Amino acid sequence: MIECPQCGTTNEDDVKNCKGCRINMYWAFQHYEELVVIRQANQLASRPETASFLIETSKRIDEGPSLAIPYSAQVHAARYRTATTGGPSGSTIPVRAIC
Repeated sequence: MIECPQCGTTNEDDVKNCKGCRINMYWAFQHYEELVVIRQANQLASRPETASFLIETSKRIDEGPSLAIPYSAQVHAARYRTATTGGPSGSTIPVRAIC
């Protein structure tokens, strides 16, 4: 586990971006002290706020695409399970397959 130099969030060792502020961890460890000096010289906060839309977008990218299954595909899958297992819970009641 490593701590983000910008926001202090604890992250897994292999993350690309901090899960708290989304800064690129490789860049942060290579150049963060230099950035702090520049920000302080310009009388800016040493730990800048990350825009909320960047955090939300980056988290969605990390989580990957959502696999929303269309209703018609859900119905087809339920019909298939019913036809092949004899019922929703594997019951032995004969069920006619509807396709």
